[in-house]
Amino acid sequence: MGTPTAPDNGRFRVLVVEDDDVIGHHLQSGLQGNGYTTAWSRTGTAALAEADRAPYDALLLDLGLPDMDGLDVARTLRARFRDLLIVVLTARTDDIDIIAGLDAGADDYLVKPFSLTVLLARLRAHLRRRTVTTVTDQPIHLGDLVIDPAARRCHLHDTELPLRLKEFELLALLARHVGEAVSRETLMAEVWDENWFGSTKTLDVTMAALRRRLTDAAGTAPGPSHLPRITTLRGHGYRLDP
Repeated sequence: MGTPTAPDNGRFRVLVVEDDDVIGHHLQSGLQGNGYTTAWSRTGTAALAEADRAPYDALLLDLGLPDMDGLDVARTLRARFRDLLIVVLTARTDDIDIIAGLDAGADDYLVKPFSLTVLLARLRAHLRRRTVTTVTDQPIHLGDLVIDPAARRCHLHDTELPLRLKEFELLALLARHVGEAVSRETLMAEVWDENWFGSTKTLDVTMAALRRRLTDAAGTAPGPSHLPRITTLRGHGYRLDP
């Protein structure tokens, strides 16, 4: 299978977690051929140890591992590394399984069999967004919530919210258009990729997680908190109401 011309991806480190030798070799050779630095673990236990041993930018994670469920690997690594990009590779096609992967901390998923070209395109899009700096963006104040796009941080009073990358990007995009209706298509194009190949359930699950984090933060704050509200616009998208 042919792959695109190799970009300069040498600064990115990708951990492949896959117990199938054929798929594992295919992924590793494809990634290395496109300039990524890679390591390959065949079990969940080995993957957890490798992730602790060296820093990684992205994780390609098979769910059907021989020693443990890939969802447990995702949950563990998400708790340890908030900014790690996790892409689930799964043969499970039911919506409930895909949603479970996203809820466990995955940022994206691909259903097997998948095209290496599509995987590489998704990976480039995610990592490109991670490295784009918005130093000209000023902090956005919405009630007691402060969103700092340049630092990629969000605070309620003096407490930082532990937002995952996609959760922060969704909130920041809505905050830039506070009070305006933002379509699902715009959110998917800006936060994920303009050539999205997957289900928009990814957006719904990430938005639900963002709402939970805002609610939890307000519930644990020392006093009353004034937060913006994310309103669902059925058939269109979302709006952040101040």
